[in-house]
Amino acid sequence: MIITDVKCYGLKQPIEKPFRWRNGLPGSGTEREVGVIRIMTDEGIDGIAVTQRGRMTVDYFERRLKALLIGQDPLLKEKLWRDIWEIDRIEELQIMYMGMIDVALWDITAKKANMPLYQLIGGNSDKVRAYASTVTYDTTEQFLHVADACLDRGIRAIKLHAWGDARLDAKLCQDLRRHVGDDITLMYDGSAGFDLRDATYLGKALQEANYYWYEEPMREFNIWNYKKLCDELDIPVLAAETSDGCHYNAADFIVQGACDMIRTGTFLKGGITGALRIAHLADGFGMKAEIHAGDWANVHLACAIPNNTFFEVLVSDLDPVSFWQPVDAEGFIAPPSVPGIGYAFDWEMLERTAYCKC
Repeated sequence: MIITDVKCYGLKQPIEKPFRWRNGLPGSGTEREVGVIRIMTDEGIDGIAVTQRGRMTVDYFERRLKALLIGQDPLLKEKLWRDIWEIDRIEELQIMYMGMIDVALWDITAKKANMPLYQLIGGNSDKVRAYASTVTYDTTEQFLHVADACLDRGIRAIKLHAWGDARLDAKLCQDLRRHVGDDITLMYDGSAGFDLRDATYLGKALQEANYYWYEEPMREFNIWNYKKLCDELDIPVLAAETSDGCHYNAADFIVQGACDMIRTGTFLKGGITGALRIAHLADGFGMKAEIHAGDWANVHLACAIPNNTFFEVLVSDLDPVSFWQPVDAEGFIAPPSVPGIGYAFDWEMLERTAYCKC
């Protein structure tokens, strides 16, 4: 099998109901930008991957990556992963592009094997329990309303993205615990908004409220501060979501005692190959590797490994509350059962509507 061509498309999709994150972070804006790649082979099997940048996708592939791929065997994924790693040394690739090609190559591999991706890469389960991951709302009452709506839909786990004020967020988290009772799994994501002092204060409040994990309270450049935080708290700290370096960086967090759970996922950790390396590394230490939110590739990943607990599904609207991905009545999400990952595009339409392409 040989790669014969690579097509790239930049798309823009309107966001009908913009949302916001904590204070200091930009919100969603009114438009969502998407990059799509299509790796074509001489056997008529295409590999598809999707990311969050359109113009950047076209630039990278037009200037660097398309020439690297054409004529290569798409099944030699480890070789091509290493080739991208070497290019990153020169380009300092935006973190999502360490794994975008790898996802498309795994899509080809699973299609050739005539298997859904999750079965090919591990096959732990055919569905995974979802947790509702909130955006940031204006009031405590709005957060409680969203929590009630999620529970009514069968969701039994909720993660807060709150305001980025340690005292206010601590009170919100404890108010939510009192509201939903002790049987609902609760998590909190700090979106890297705190210094060590405020992160410690908030972590202790989450401990008191029996939260399941405390995610990314500080920027992840300082492993030493994460180690000090983990030493101070009993609540599990979930870290290494946005840090560069794939499994190499994840290994440092683990061996330095700078996390109790570790993030993995296709977008930020080197595609399927990099994400599996982190999951298997964590399993060797008896540690959870929790999958970051994302598209169908990450749902497959969550169903492939045994040391993942939930899949993150974003909740944005208030009336009515809506999930960004389909969740069944019992609170589970399942990957497509077709061979590969399950992406489907109208390529003729993309050729007409893409605002940039190569």
